[in-house]
Amino acid sequence: MGDDIRAKIENYKTAPFDARFPNRNQTKHCVQNYLDYHRCQKSLTAKGKDPYPCEWYNRVSKSMCPNGWVEKWDEQREEGNYPIKI
Repeated sequence: MGDDIRAKIENYKTAPFDARFPNRNQTKHCVQNYLDYHRCQKSLTAKGKDPYPCEWYNRVSKSMCPNGWVEKWDEQREEGNYPIKI
């Protein structure tokens, strides 16, 4: 199964359709994948597991979110004032 995930991530081109976000405005999709990436990393790292599968969320968020948003969110997380719990 690990090889299957690695192959999927390596062959990643762009964000696939996600039924949770059927509308054209993909802002929520962007934010959710950003959160999923950091939550996944936090969870797997805490369990002592390889966080590589989390890269899927990272790639989706990078392809959907404007760079300025991600930079701002990263700064907020580093400063400890990101408004959403991760």
